[in-house]
Amino acid sequence: MPGDPLWNSTRARELAAQRRPGALIRLGREHRAWTLSALGDRLGCSAATVSRLERRSRIVDLTLVHRAALEVGVPRHILVMSLAPSPTVISAATRVTASPRDAEEDSMRRRTLLTATAAAGPAALLMGLDEALAETPAPAGDGPLDARLVTARDLYDKGAHKQLLASLPGLFADAHAAVASRHGLDQARLSSVYSLASAVLSKLGFYDRARLTADRARTWAQVSGSPLAAAAAARELAIVLRHQDQNAAAQRLMYAAAADVEATGLRTDASAAAYAQMLCTLAYTAARGGQRTEALAMTEEARRAARRLPETAPAGRLFPLSPAAVDLYAVGVHWALGDAGAALEAGKNLHQEQFPTAERKARMGTDMARAWWAWNRPEQTVHALLGAYRASPGEVRDRPAIRGIVDELAQRHPLTSGVRELHDAVARAA
Repeated sequence: MPGDPLWNSTRARELAAQRRPGALIRLGREHRAWTLSALGDRLGCSAATVSRLERRSRIVDLTLVHRAALEVGVPRHILVMSLAPSPTVISAATRVTASPRDAEEDSMRRRTLLTATAAAGPAALLMGLDEALAETPAPAGDGPLDARLVTARDLYDKGAHKQLLASLPGLFADAHAAVASRHGLDQARLSSVYSLASAVLSKLGFYDRARLTADRARTWAQVSGSPLAAAAAARELAIVLRHQDQNAAAQRLMYAAAADVEATGLRTDASAAAYAQMLCTLAYTAARGGQRTEALAMTEEARRAARRLPETAPAGRLFPLSPAAVDLYAVGVHWALGDAGAALEAGKNLHQEQFPTAERKARMGTDMARAWWAWNRPEQTVHALLGAYRASPGEVRDRPAIRGIVDELAQRHPLTSGVRELHDAVARAA
């Protein structure tokens, strides 16, 4: 079964990384205590054919591999990884990043900017949040939780980060009071509140608090038994782990989350969107860890999973993923791999109208801006950032890494058209 701990084991991950789909099939067959003949009967072939399939490193019959993997329960994302081409050395000519020395300096500069900008952000609002996290306030009873959670998500989607931070203590209080019912829905709702808190805290660069809220989101999701709440919480924790330079742990978490969602059968658009979202997050996490082949393979699998989804996700969906959203993730994946040219190519047909929320419209602009900045194109960078700022000022103003690009543009290219306008707008809104 896709959710079996077998597929989250070190052995399964090693076989996938070694590009050994046949060995994965054997692992699944032996786990089910099937003989070669038993699997052959299910596939309509001989035991000898199954034996060759399991032993060969070169794929002869891809269709048979997929059928056999399905029979023994190899999760699709694990199989995709095992079928990806072996990593190759990428020619320096195809990459458009700076020199290693510049990369080191950029990393140091980014960390400095992250610290400085986070400190200058909505820190005063964190005092109330910290108090609520340390000791849950008394319930305020400010109205139905579902409606307030919708409002809070809307604030996130608009980039209204300060307003969202201000609303979280009250949401914590009333959501905690509601779980006294011991109903799974109330527990899943509390998990969603903590997941939303983790998302905004990560965006603002407050990773220690984001880690705490993500951990609580996972705990309540597990108690609730909701696979989608568990997937959302796992994703937020993986994002925090990635920012804390724990890429391997983040990848293990996302592999397990993808397998758990796949185990639901993906019979609805909501579960298909959740699965595609797990793959997108896994792809970006692999890219940030420098695992090019895995990142690109997962991106393609996410595209396949998203094909059935509507161009615009219905309102209120926990994972509002669409085919265009997957393409936007591809921009980030290529950028993280150091290939700004491929990132720009992946995003060349994207436009803001494809994204339903201000946050996603702005994210398209900031992701394209990062690629243009890596390509050393300040004019295109500022144009993309201005588009992002018009969609959602908070996505440019409050995100430390993006605010850092704005500051560098002002320092290094003060005469470029639009730079002063952008920098002044961000400074006024801070």
